[in-house]
Amino acid sequence: MVYKIRIILDAQEDIFRDLEVEADSNLEELHNAISQAFGFLGEEMASFYTCDENWNQEEEIPLFDMSEGGNDIRLMQDTPMAEVLNEDEPKLLYVYDFLNMWTFFVELADIAEKEDGNSYPNLLFSFGELPESPPEKRFEAESEGPVEDEPFGSYDDLDFDENWN
Repeated sequence: MVYKIRIILDAQEDIFRDLEVEADSNLEELHNAISQAFGFLGEEMASFYTCDENWNQEEEIPLFDMSEGGNDIRLMQDTPMAEVLNEDEPKLLYVYDFLNMWTFFVELADIAEKEDGNSYPNLLFSFGELPESPPEKRFEAESEGPVEDEPFGSYDDLDFDENWN
């Protein structure tokens, strides 16, 4: 079986790649296919995230274990793609290069039979050029302007003893 997957850059412009990947691949193989399809060298840290139907991030599945030990972390190389990307769970988030935060939406579009003569992974379609730098991210906690609820404009004007304790 072959998964047909669309990978969309989280940007205002339409930038995406359609890939065919063997269903029995692991997430590290999908990571390599995505990084090659978008022209990355594949040398940076990356993670997949499971998510709900509204793209809300859930479990992280990193390329390497960077934790301080003791945690049972599921790694890309140990995670079959079909375990986290299937008809019941057709969406993943993918982040490449944590300094630049290239963020992608990964969605299962179809499951098909392998075609004789094709090698996988297979880039089916490429649309849009990857920008020189990643699109700016706007996080929910950021506000549009000054916060109205702050009771004091500046803490410098407050009269208190610095050695109060």
